[in-house]
Amino acid sequence: MLDLASASLPNSASNIRLRPATPADQAFLLSLYDSSRDAELSQVNWPPGARQQFIESQFKAQHAEYTRRFPDAEYYIVLLDDTPAGRLWTGTSGNELRLLDIAILPQFQNRGVGTQLFKRLFAEADLTHKILRHVVFYDNPNALRFYLRLGFVVTDETGAHTHMERLPLTPIPTATS
Repeated sequence: MLDLASASLPNSASNIRLRPATPADQAFLLSLYDSSRDAELSQVNWPPGARQQFIESQFKAQHAEYTRRFPDAEYYIVLLDDTPAGRLWTGTSGNELRLLDIAILPQFQNRGVGTQLFKRLFAEADLTHKILRHVVFYDNPNALRFYLRLGFVVTDETGAHTHMERLPLTPIPTATS
């Protein structure tokens, strides 16, 4: 189990907290998922209720896939000044810390929230000697630039996805170490 929720941050970010997601967060998580896909989904003229059904089915499928691949995944709600502002989902496997998903509501973006969350992820990856990996969708060039600026490197590009990683600052132990 990771310790992202209790990781300390610099004073300037002390208003950012994580708490485990609960079933009571479902409406917020669906709304957040919708906002994260708004640019794409706003191009469609949806019949009444269809967009919401689509969002619910896609969210459910995404969560099922994460749970299948990372049964011990951790799902956090990002709080800014105690207000739900986003989500951070992580999984671990072998020598890998996988950022499954991160999303911040538009009104909370560009305030340093993402950078501070990544500082927590980097600290956890360094402490546990894990490679931090993430996948970025092709239609999100801003995210790609953000991750590159933070020190991620591209490891693979597979059509709609760019695979990225950041090596831990401390060496990964080997059997001969």
